[in-house]
Amino acid sequence: MIINTETAKKTAELLLQIKAIKLNPQDPFNWASGWKSPIYCDNRIILSFPLIRNYVREEMARFIEDEYGKPDVIAGVATGAIGIGILVAQLLDLPFVYVRPEAKKHGRQNQIEGFIQKGQNVVVVEDLISTGKSSLNAVRALKEANVNVKGMVAIFSYGFKIASDNFKNENVNLHTLSNYNALLEQALGTNYISKKDVETLSLWNANPSEWNAN
Repeated sequence: MIINTETAKKTAELLLQIKAIKLNPQDPFNWASGWKSPIYCDNRIILSFPLIRNYVREEMARFIEDEYGKPDVIAGVATGAIGIGILVAQLLDLPFVYVRPEAKKHGRQNQIEGFIQKGQNVVVVEDLISTGKSSLNAVRALKEANVNVKGMVAIFSYGFKIASDNFKNENVNLHTLSNYNALLEQALGTNYISKKDVETLSLWNANPSEWNAN
């Protein structure tokens, strides 16, 4: 769920402003999964804009303290959430670790990079939620390290039902600064897209794996 309506609207506005989110229903993007998509989100571009990255880290940090108190550690999901995770941890004056998709094949063979101890309370920071698979993979790695994962905070979610089901099945609390519905509302309100585009984007969101631009 979104943290609050005003934050969702403001975050969507900022992401559109710096083109971190690109909407192109007429000429869809190809995702690595093979899906065709009328939307592409790259939140890493936020790091290049100081005022916007500060807004994101402050909203995340405020929510984490309000919702969970002060955890022992902030964990970022590699690679997209390492940068923003560090910023949030720094603002909260907390240790930071990041979680790889899988353990390294060499050296210490770590999947979790950084210092973490059994029993510590951890909040996970993520940049983007699509199906939730990679995000929940990080949560499982942390739980296997015997730490207490309080929840996850992300910048943006596509709002897929499969993601909601995956987080529910894993019993992981997820909150996001913004989401797909807030994005469409903001994009339409600023004439970034037309009402016809909204229809196309809504159809895609309802069934992304089967959607065809033609």
